[in-house]
Amino acid sequence: MSIRVQKTFEALFELEEIRGIFRDSLPAGLSPEEEVLFQKKIADLKAIIADLEAGTGTPKVTKIAGTLDVRSREEQYINIHPIQAAGRLTTEARKAIISYGDGYSTCDACRKPFRLDKISKPGIAEFHADLAQWLNMDQARVVPGARRGFQAVTGTLVNKGDSVIVSALAHYTEFLAVENAGGVVKEVPLNDKNIVTGEATAQKIEEVKRETGKLPVLVMIDHFDYQFANEHEISAIGKVAHQYDIPFLYNGAYTVGVQPVDGKKIGADFVVGSGHKSMASVAPSGVLAMTDEWAPKALRTTAMVGDLTKRKFGIKEVELLGCTLMGGTLLSMIASFPTVKERVLHWDEQVKRSNYFIDRLLKISGSKVLSEYPRKHTLTKVDTTGSFDTVAKTHKRRGFYFSDELSSHGIVGEFAGATRTWKLNTYGLNEKQIRYLADVFTEIAEKYEIPVAK
Repeated sequence: MSIRVQKTFEALFELEEIRGIFRDSLPAGLSPEEEVLFQKKIADLKAIIADLEAGTGTPKVTKIAGTLDVRSREEQYINIHPIQAAGRLTTEARKAIISYGDGYSTCDACRKPFRLDKISKPGIAEFHADLAQWLNMDQARVVPGARRGFQAVTGTLVNKGDSVIVSALAHYTEFLAVENAGGVVKEVPLNDKNIVTGEATAQKIEEVKRETGKLPVLVMIDHFDYQFANEHEISAIGKVAHQYDIPFLYNGAYTVGVQPVDGKKIGADFVVGSGHKSMASVAPSGVLAMTDEWAPKALRTTAMVGDLTKRKFGIKEVELLGCTLMGGTLLSMIASFPTVKERVLHWDEQVKRSNYFIDRLLKISGSKVLSEYPRKHTLTKVDTTGSFDTVAKTHKRRGFYFSDELSSHGIVGEFAGATRTWKLNTYGLNEKQIRYLADVFTEIAEKYEIPVAK
């Protein structure tokens, strides 16, 4: 680890220890013993800051709680991990975690009606309203990840034996959400370009109708899938669903937070997004938005009454199990939201950089792109069987030689040891970083005498 990065973490940790002194003290102030400890910690912090400024010193803290490694990959490397790029926290989100990390920190000012989306301090109620407006939907809730958004909708609409239309590239959590509700998935086949079309969706609905004697109860399709990050005919699919009067769930796990999403324009009844995948938020976090038509069902409140105590909890929403993100997870999402709203307006720039890198990769002989090309997303599946894998076949480190080479140049996030088919995500890289990334791939190819087109 760079000594300056190391000392930055040590300074942060030292400040947390100073913070701990205040937490252990009385409101009246520090005791004499606590004041001595405070002054010692300040002196230690000054020494760390001096090392940080000069770039000198030796590592003194390499573990947290004696077992956890200090995670410095975002400070030390270019991280191209396929599911981490757009979940990287903003500076404001990191500040929010420092301040609101305690378990029930969102509940300091919880008052009647005692529900998360009604809390006004901090501005959680306002955030829910802003989320719905931003997605052009009527109601929005935060959930512990996109998967819990799927689960809330299937729990509302799906009964035992009901059919749900999903993509042949659907994420496993969509399957589990349907299975948990007792339903059955029916997959829409892909065309020769690995795209789900509106026409194919209509044909699948008709097929289900013939086989089961009734229509599916839900169409749930990804805008960009997780396997290839291909763009599917989402508006056409929404139109088809409505022609059959079937509710449509738009899976925006790879879009909400990185590109503009207009739920009503798309024709979505439900919009699901991932906070930790695409909204610069701590995991697990996500968004579930819907139209007013479905809110009374999907956001129904409990009607159950205790048989002995006669207790009622009528304000609590059943599918959400009452409140959801209670603490730093939610506050990280709120803190990142201004940046997220701004960055979606620059999605074209991110895609342009993605294509720059892919164009450079394709100049390396034997490299291929398995996703649709030119790229419409920053997540891409590539095939380097004919390029970097040719070296892995005889290298003593096998495919891990490639990881070694990338790491030595400050690049991480590829699947360790993978040199055949694998995924990467360039989201968030600036012009300088994307050019560096492309140059490194070219340099590695030339080092191992893999031809590179000029």
